[in-house]
This record gives sequence, structure tokens and C-alpha cells, in this order.
Amino acid sequence: MNDTPRIRTVLSCTLLGLTVTAGVSACAGSGDHPLSARPYDAADDLTTNAPEGGKADPEKPLEITAKNDDARIADVTATDESGHHLAGELTADGRKWRSTAALAAGARYTVRVSTEDEDGAPGARTFTFETAPAKRALTATFGPEAGKYGVGQPITAELSLPVKDKAARAVVERALKVRSVPAVQGSWYWVDDKKLHFRPKEYWPAGAAITVTGNLDGIKVGDKLYGGASKPLKLTIGDRIEAVADAGSHYMTVRRNGEVINTIPVTTGKPGFSTRNGIKVVLGKEYFVRMRSTTVGIAEGSSESYDLPVYYATRVTWSGEYVHAAPWSVGSQGVDNVSHGCVGMSTDNAAWFFKTVSPGDIVSVVNSYGDTMDTFGNGFGDWNLSWDKWRHGSALVTDGTNPTATEDAKARLRPSL
Repeated sequence: MNDTPRIRTVLSCTLLGLTVTAGVSACAGSGDHPLSARPYDAADDLTTNAPEGGKADPEKPLEITAKNDDARIADVTATDESGHHLAGELTADGRKWRSTAALAAGARYTVRVSTEDEDGAPGARTFTFETAPAKRALTATFGPEAGKYGVGQPITAELSLPVKDKAARAVVERALKVRSVPAVQGSWYWVDDKKLHFRPKEYWPAGAAITVTGNLDGIKVGDKLYGGASKPLKLTIGDRIEAVADAGSHYMTVRRNGEVINTIPVTTGKPGFSTRNGIKVVLGKEYFVRMRSTTVGIAEGSSESYDLPVYYATRVTWSGEYVHAAPWSVGSQGVDNVSHGCVGMSTDNAAWFFKTVSPGDIVSVVNSYGDTMDTFGNGFGDWNLSWDKWRHGSALVTDGTNPTATEDAKARLRPSL
């Protein structure tokens, strides 16, 4: 701080009598009160650990001390360029102020200090300082890619560094903002130390506009770990498209915004290759896929082996489960389950389905003898967790722990076709 001279105004007044009538002051007026005087430059009264010309260590608190016995600190405000206030506490004697919240890394702060001298005259000092950039920066990459999706599409966040400590996870979660118009109730779920998924309590509203931001930049996450800048994401949601394949009745019902728009005869997985039950989310669409049984563990030349060109393939798991054209099984569609795990239908119906659905739309399978779709690791099985269990995957929920997300993380490969 510089040595700019200060000008102090010291006022006094003498009582003219023991009694003062209402509305009459013994002094010249309100402008003569010490606190109404123009503040003097309090540079000589204060010291701080903020370096001049250098960059402060964000790991250390900001400290401001009154160095003269005749001065005390009355108030301190410290804000960064984003307008975030730095919390702090002042000692009872007014001699020292110390920040209680972590400084942001790579930030510029403006600090305003108010003081009083022994006569009650006000002083003021304003200074700025910068903090050193983070040596390790935690960033988040959001998914899916910007665009239009179905009502079942989860939001994903892939962190650049693992975060294991629950308190640090809570800092990360608070900084990852998902805003929907119309608004929804939703929550993040920690799939593992580097990946989070966000979904609403119910499916996204049709026509919703979603914005995802990562406000981690400069924020202290953990021991010597600070956040970095993350690219925001914008999504829009289309109509509510839901397809339910009933492995018992061998029919698929497709609804748009609650109204049935098609009923399709299908075949699902035969015994030993039963299609997974549960709610799945469309991952993508491929007009042509060459499906080989060897890619899913069936030996070439065995009775179950296949190598076929497949058209109008709508993918619902990473391990190879599709809704696709199966002209070779038309006679069994609507009657029996003969596939290796996929939902098969005629070429015309598959073409219609391919044209109708989009990534993020819902495909459910019921009444199959197969296991339930994995929650994570083999596509998006997020909706197969109840809302209560989903909430407990958040670091911000204190009345429970994260369910065994890692048990679902490895997809069980199943033959498809």
C-alpha cells in the first residue's frame, strides 16, 4: 500500500446545558458527526498478505491487519470479476480480517476496506490482487452432442480427473448446472469417479429446452485441485416417443405423446438369448449393419452362428441389441420369439420405426425371460432405477450412499439378431 497522506476531520461540540429540547442538537448539525466526514486514505493503517505485482497463492487465506494502535477495521468486502463475494471473519477487536472461504485460482479480486481511527473518523482503502492459476484444472465435458433428442436422453458429464472424496464431489455437483424450460426436478448420479449422469424424476417434457453449464472455473474442488472452464451444452427435446415390445404377446406398441400410432408384430430373443427387460434409450440409427455372431461370442460354424446384412437398425445397447428388419423371421413375428436378442420386424415396419424414432427416444421390453437392462455401461438404463435410488447417487444427498453403480458398469455381452 502507498504512503498517500490522509486528511482526518476531528470534530467536537460543547453542551450548552443539561437539557436539549426535541429536534435541537447541541452540535452544529448532522454533517459534523465523525462518521459523516469524507473517509481518509487508510493505506498507512493496514497491511495485507496479498502480494504487490505478484500472484497470491489461492491455497492461502487473504489476511488484512490494522497495524496502528489507533485504527480498527470496520468492514471488508472482496469480490472477483464474476461478482462472487469472498467470505471472511473479523476479530472482535477489529484488528484483523481473514477469509474463511477458498480463493479462486486464476482470479482477480477487488478488496474494499473500511476503517475507523481512535476519534471515530472513517477511513477507506481499495486494492486489487490476482491469484495464481491452478496447477491442476478439473474440467467437465458434457454429452450428448448438441442437438434434438427424445424424452429419455440423460445428460452426461465426463471429468478430466477422478474425484473420490464426497465433499469434493459435492463441490463439483453444485457447479454443474442443468436448466430446463419448462423446469424439472432432476439430479446427478455418480457412475464412477469421473463420470456423472443427470436425469429428471420423470422423462423430459416434450419440447423442453435444456442448457448445461459447468461453473467450475477457478473454484477449489479439493486439496490443490481447482476447476477449469467447461464448454456449455444446449439440447432440445422432441415429441414423447415410447415403444414397448411385449415378448409375451410378440407385439410392439408405439406411442407419440401418449397416443398409439402403430402396433407392430415382432419377434424377440429365443430361450438362451432372451432380450433384456427394462427401459432402454435409443443410442443411434444405422441404415446398414453387418451382424456377425463371432462378435458376441458365438463360434463360427456352430448351430447358432450367423453372418447377415441387416437394414434399418436402431441401436439400444452398446453390446449389439437393435430393433431392426428381420425378413427371415416374418413367419414368427407376432407368434414366437426366435431372435438372438434383438427385436426383429418386417422390413417395411423396420423402415417406419427407423424413420419415426430418434436418439433419446424410449424403447422398453416387457415379459421377457431375460435379465433387466444394466443401469450403466451398456447404453442408458438410467430409467430402470427408482427415483429414490437415483437421488442417492448424488453427493448432495446426506441420508444414504451411492448404490452399487460400479456393479452395473460392465456390460454383459449378449448375442444379437
